[in-house]
Amino acid sequence: MAASKIRWSETWHLAIEALRANRVRAALTMLGVVIGSACIVLVVTVGLTGRTYVRHQIEAVGSNVVFASLAQASASQTVALGDRISPGDLDAVRQEIPQAVHVAGTNDIPSSIVAAGQAWPVVLIGVTPEFQQIRNLIIPRGRYFDDGDFSSVSKVCVVSEHLAEVALPGQDPVGQSIRVGELSFTIIGVFRERIDTFGQSEIRADSLLVPFPLVRYYTGDAFVETLYVQANRPENVRLLTDRVAQVLKGRHRPEAEYNVQNLSSILDTSRRISFALTIVLLLVAMLALLISGIGIMNIMLVTVTERTREIGIRKAIGARPQEILYQFLVEAMLISGVGAVIGIVMAVAIPLSVYILAKFLPLPDGLSIPVSWLSVVLAFVVSCATGVLFGYLPARTAAQLQPVESLRFE
Repeated sequence: MAASKIRWSETWHLAIEALRANRVRAALTMLGVVIGSACIVLVVTVGLTGRTYVRHQIEAVGSNVVFASLAQASASQTVALGDRISPGDLDAVRQEIPQAVHVAGTNDIPSSIVAAGQAWPVVLIGVTPEFQQIRNLIIPRGRYFDDGDFSSVSKVCVVSEHLAEVALPGQDPVGQSIRVGELSFTIIGVFRERIDTFGQSEIRADSLLVPFPLVRYYTGDAFVETLYVQANRPENVRLLTDRVAQVLKGRHRPEAEYNVQNLSSILDTSRRISFALTIVLLLVAMLALLISGIGIMNIMLVTVTERTREIGIRKAIGARPQEILYQFLVEAMLISGVGAVIGIVMAVAIPLSVYILAKFLPLPDGLSIPVSWLSVVLAFVVSCATGVLFGYLPARTAAQLQPVESLRFE
């Protein structure tokens, strides 16, 4: 056992000395491994970052949410007033579906206000009480509607931050009056989305929320344009989607068509796209490692040729072929292992640098850069395996050299 330890110690020492004697060659050979291992970590990091960002953007509309609306009729179809979603449908969904924890409805109406002496287009949105919980609205100033605002049909409103700056620049909007069309409202609060949906929902930059009963003053009838239902658990979203469709179908004409959707399909699609892109980029990283492995094999073959006389001398004084084999395998593993460590350190340093800079630079909300430690381990193992795999042929060639022919080599 002691002799074996001495031979391993000698093997490592000779391998390190051989690499130190050819630093430039070893460094250039190592470069491909550095790039390949860094690519593996960065590709997985970019994939996780994109997936996390997309999930945050989708959840900004509301997590575990099902939304329904009356389908647009074709030219041959007519829409009856009874086909529209009503507040009674909201109550039915709330009572008949136990998986529904929050139910809300909206009706958005284009309108305008007068700001700075000119008409300014706005979107007036009639909302029901649970809209804030479903859409995760933040109220930085003032308050949201309470039960009294809905029951008394108070002419109060909650405005977006941008609209507050446009309509009442430099003033505290809470308590101020704003005229929208023919009605005047008292501003009781200012809201913003938890994560900006970039106008992809009913909420726009210049939106104004009012209690849903006030929609009747503008449309003549209070109907729901979009019905929102929030599931109690993510796994119940698909079931909730089917149940909402059944409730709406059962309460309206058979001819009426409703679009009942959820965000799970969008999230699943984004995951599949992210996974496909990650696989493609990982294949590129593996290709870089393959090229670096071929480089290691070529350099090691050249090294074996240059050190043929040295190998002959070692065999002449008693070195076994297995020890020669291990020496060259250790050299290949050192090149790939050290290159992998350098590449991983560089790859991990980039997200950490971005995280530090994020404290000083404005980055999109919901953007985080997670580093997968599994990708770090994978990069190191694959890089070392590449070095050993492609270093085996040169090592085997060196181990099979005959001592007499090696000593004659010039």
